Amino acid sequence: MTLPVYQAPARSILTPTSGFIREAGFTHSLTPARNCTFGCTYCYVPTMGLYGGLKPDDWRRWGQFTTLKQNAAELLRRELRAEQVIYCSPLVDPYQPVELEMQMMPRLLEVLLKGPPVRFVLQTRGVLVVRDLELLRAVGATVSFTLTTDNESVRQLYEPHCDSMAARLDAIAQLRAAGIVVHATLAPLLPCDPVELARLALDATGRDLVGDPLHVRSVKPRGATTREAAFRIAQHHPGHEQWFDPEFMRGVYCTIASEAAKRGLRFLTGPAGFRLLTLETHAN
Repeated sequence: MTLPVYQAPARSILTPTSGFIREAGFTHSLTPARNCTFGCTYCYVPTMGLYGGLKPDDWRRWGQFTTLKQNAAELLRRELRAEQVIYCSPLVDPYQPVELEMQMMPRLLEVLLKGPPVRFVLQTRGVLVVRDLELLRAVGATVSFTLTTDNESVRQLYEPHCDSMAARLDAIAQLRAAGIVVHATLAPLLPCDPVELARLALDATGRDLVGDPLHVRSVKPRGATTREAAFRIAQHHPGHEQWFDPEFMRGVYCTIASEAAKRGLRFLTGPAGFRLLTLETHAN
């Protein structure tokens, strides 16, 4: 499927963090585009509206196009500082499909290579990231790879335009073999076998696991939350709605944490989990 790709200049590329990401230890975020063509049904970003730096057409037509920040590399060269801890990206996947052709990330990584910050953390579910593993290794980047379920039919329901779980696990293996620090981020947790998902993630990374649930307004009265599209899907699939229930999810967390503990590792959620991404500098 080919979706429209636009380009527009941006005023800045590094945004001082606040809230969740700041609490996790990041000083700045880097978002290379507006709107993400992975278009995951649960994505919280379009629920943020203007607070996510979006235009009205972005949140109304989420996933239907993307707008790249055409001067991103030049802006990064100007704004980059050695003391920064950068998270890329809280608002779009930096390796959404258009990156195959546009190759924005290599340009950004080249800038980072010339003046590396304290930490650069890349969040993705896109297996295209392995294209840039040499640059990522040279920069000393940490990759947080999103794994949402062990069930491919569930993945196809909620994130149909994303890479399969098998492909993601293979990408993690390639990054890890290249000496890059890789964490599995189970966020959001979709319907799954939590024991099997934990096993797959732990086998793939050998590291502590990061997690986050599908957010609901009953426990998060303000800010970003899960898109309505995900709720509508869950209503038509028996057993899925409980994955939006905080009480049920506490049991899932305990199961995954128990599996991690068997290997002397942790499963942490929220800011405590994402703080793990700012700490480690060496691959095993």
